[in-house]
Amino acid sequence: MDADDFGQVLAAVREFVRREVVPRETEIDESDEIPASVREKAAGLGLFGWALPEEFGGLGLRMAEDVRLAIELGYTTPAFRSLFGTNNGIAGQAIVNYGTDAQKAAWLPRLAAGEAIASFALTETEAGSDPSGLVSKAISDGERYVLNGTKRFITNAPLADVFVVFARTEPDSVGGKGISCLLVPSDSPGVTVGPHDAKMGQGGAWTSEVVFDDVAVPFNALIGVENDGFRIAMASLSRGRLHIAAICVGMAERALAEAVAYARTTRQGGRPIGEYQLVQALLAESHAELAAGRAMVLAAADAYDSGEDRKLGPSSAKLFCTEMLGRVADRAVQVHGGMGYMRGVAVERIYRDARLFRIYEGTSEIQKLVIARELLKES
Repeated sequence: MDADDFGQVLAAVREFVRREVVPRETEIDESDEIPASVREKAAGLGLFGWALPEEFGGLGLRMAEDVRLAIELGYTTPAFRSLFGTNNGIAGQAIVNYGTDAQKAAWLPRLAAGEAIASFALTETEAGSDPSGLVSKAISDGERYVLNGTKRFITNAPLADVFVVFARTEPDSVGGKGISCLLVPSDSPGVTVGPHDAKMGQGGAWTSEVVFDDVAVPFNALIGVENDGFRIAMASLSRGRLHIAAICVGMAERALAEAVAYARTTRQGGRPIGEYQLVQALLAESHAELAAGRAMVLAAADAYDSGEDRKLGPSSAKLFCTEMLGRVADRAVQVHGGMGYMRGVAVERIYRDARLFRIYEGTSEIQKLVIARELLKES
């Protein structure tokens, strides 16, 4: 996609987010659901396939374009982005980068059009920060794999048409070895999706437990090669971490904008609170951190596209930007004072929504380990 075309896409998404989604944020949060009309319009904008190849109906955006789009999407409730995030990110990218021609032809056009949703089924009760501890098994009986296991906190599971599932194809393997990646349609016999979780924030973004009970999975559903699943998962997560960092930049922009607007118009002691220096300090600190996060994300995306760095930069950006968002959201609530603690006020929702980003797709603690190991490896 050339620069002019991408500019038009970015402008259209920016207008849609502000005109169609922002006014419905409270409705989405309270109903815990994205309205069907919003989903349909998002599909019309190509948002279900922005990172999928153009040959399959996607927009084929590079990482440098992906993060700029993500910043725009981050300006509103993250539940909106979550609706199509797995299609473009961790689930869709596993198919794009490692799927067979038949798998790509069967799923990518549907994912790009918003006709199907893919979920990434990796996390388990005892395999979260360290997914190499997963215990789900897909054992060959000579004619197919028989899949058994339970996955936890699976984004979009109640809406999913297909799961990208990680399970041990070598039952006695440990750590990252012996894990394979499988495509499993959600209507396969033996697949059960639980009710969506009640969460602290991110209302409208659904996660659920998924149980696989003696699910028959044909050999041609294997993504990549057998026992290479852990590497596929880590590669998909790396791109996703950079995307999440960009979402956090967009959310921080929104939180700061809300704080600035409130400081300009709300009066205490006969004058706007923005004239008080300690309020100004809160705004200034947030702006400086936001600018640093934006610069980090854009630089990391360029390095990702060039192939120079696809690990250190994404983990560094996710660590800084998710923690930065938490601080910016906290200051925005502080600027609002008591109003910042009230439901229906944007910064209250942002404060709750922000907390999850430091946990999923690799906690802040895991990012620190990844960063340190890469630094030591380089030295």
